[in-house]
Parts: sequence; structure tokens; C-alpha cells
Amino acid sequence: MDVPLWLALIAIGVLGYKLVRPPLWLVAVILLGGFLLAQSSLAPFLAPITK
Repeated sequence: MDVPLWLALIAIGVLGYKLVRPPLWLVAVILLGGFLLAQSSLAPFLAPITK
């Protein structure tokens, strides 16, 4: 099952916010960091771990 990255990040962000109630700025930083990491040169090394 292939899930788009943006959909997975939104789902994780919403669930994490509802369960833990962290500051909204922290959620935004984590989501942006994950998106930037997925677009970086480290993505090929992370792909086998996440599959």
C-alpha cells in the first residue's frame, strides 16, 4: 500500500496532537523536519528502514 508522504505526515500530526497535546509549534517543526528529511540526500538510506 503506497501512502503519499503528505497524507502520512498529516495523519501522524493529527493523531499526535490529539493524544499528547504538545504545543502546535512543536508539531509544525516536527512535520516540516520530516518533510525536509524525506526530500534530502538521506532519503535513499532511510527508505529500507521505513518499508
